[in-house]
Order: sequence, then structure tokens, then C-alpha cells
Amino acid sequence: MKVDNCNSSVDMATVCDIAVGAGHIISESRGQSFQVQAKGSPRDLVTEIDQKAEAYILERLGRHFPEEPLWGEESTGDRSSLRKAPVYWLIDPLDGTINFAHDHPFVGVSIARIEKGVPVLGVVHAPLLGETYWAETGKGAYRNELPIRVSSRELLSDSLLATGFACLRESVEDNLSNFVRLARQARGMRRCGSAALDLAFVACGRFDGFWELALAPYDVAAGVLLVQEAGGRVSDFACGDGYLHGRNIVASNGWIHESILSQLDPLPDEDRSK
Repeated sequence: MKVDNCNSSVDMATVCDIAVGAGHIISESRGQSFQVQAKGSPRDLVTEIDQKAEAYILERLGRHFPEEPLWGEESTGDRSSLRKAPVYWLIDPLDGTINFAHDHPFVGVSIARIEKGVPVLGVVHAPLLGETYWAETGKGAYRNELPIRVSSRELLSDSLLATGFACLRESVEDNLSNFVRLARQARGMRRCGSAALDLAFVACGRFDGFWELALAPYDVAAGVLLVQEAGGRVSDFACGDGYLHGRNIVASNGWIHESILSQLDPLPDEDRSK
């Protein structure tokens, strides 16, 4: 993939190449035997491919940006001071592990650079779809080499929405009442299985809106910037800016944002502060 319009201190082409390289690890392992383990529940999976892809990303990002902390989904260690760092990276090496374990093609590699608490660079690579989404603050959003924009649908009744359901469903809000309520009003609903791709699909107009609960920062950081740079809107359920670390998110083309928010169950105060 050719990236021509990046002249910042962070080489976008380098980050895209790293994401694509991790994608090769994923695509080459398709159809092969690999180990699958449960982390917190039978629905919270990790495979050896997740770990190989993450090791690949961490090694190469660390080589290019040795002074900047890296936070990967499968990494261990103390992350308590990471959010205080002025610059750091959030990495999901294989978003959609359940999909991957079942040979479903909706999986993605997500890499984001965070400055002063907000994403400033994001890449979401879908290796089994042949698509790479990328964005940098103030420079627009792209799929492969072409610019992308959110949709222009103004009514919820004309919209295609997406959502997801937490793998640790016993300990969080289950999202079912939200799903039922919005499914009755929207043109259609999809459950992709990868928040990174859901956000990328909002950015390119395939989805008009997306919401989900109980997500981690590495799930959404790159996709958030894609949506914003494609002209869309992102918030938490309280219409605030706590979507990165707040574990709940709404992303849309902007036109239907308030309509989605109005249909979501209010969260307990303790959930808003996470």
C-alpha cells in the first residue's frame, strides 16, 4: 500500500507496513492448526497467533519508537502509569479472536498512537478483507489509497447500525435491551465481532452508527480517529469524551448520533467513571 501524504514526525507508511506485516501472520495461519485458550471466560479467547502478531508489532514499533511506551492487549506488566505518559501506543494484534478461531474473516489489526490522552494516528488493517484503514489528526481518513467519509443518512429508520456484546457478560451490562430497542427502529443491525472493524466501517460509510459496552482502549483507539477524521462523531454514552478509557462508546455519521444516544440504557455512575 502506498502512503503519499504523510509528512509528520511519525512515518504513517511505517506504521501501516507494521500492521500489514502482522496481518500476514494472521492470514498465513488461516486453515492451520493453532492453540486456542480461554482467558477470563469461555468467550474471552487468545490464540498463539494473537501472541505472535503482538510480538511482531511490539518488536518493530519498539525499534522505530524506542522512547515511547507500548500497550498491547496480550502484554503483561504494570500499566498503571501508562495513561500519564505524554505519548504512548495502543495495540490490538488480532481484534475479533472468536471470529478468527471460527475462520470468520472479520478480524483486524489495530495500532494507535496517543498524545496527551487522545489518538493522533490510527491504523486498522483487515488482512482477510485486503483493506487497510488509516488516519492522522487533521489529514483525513483513508481505506488503502482512497479517502473515505462517513455516510450522510439523517434518519435512524434509514440507517444500518452495528454493535457488539461483551465476552465477560456476567459482570457487565449485557446490551440486549439496547439492541432490541434500536433494532426495532433502524433499517438493519449487524454484529461484526470486531470493534476495530465496526469503527472503520462507520468511517467509510458501510455502517451509519455503532455502539458497544465494556471495550478496552486498544479496541477503539485507532477506529475512533478514523471516524473523527472521516467527518463522524464519537462520544461515550453520556455524550462526553470518556470513550477511550470509559469502556462505552457511540460512533456515528453525526446525523443520527443523538437518536442512538436517546435509546441507550443509562449506565450506573460507577460504570461511567471506569
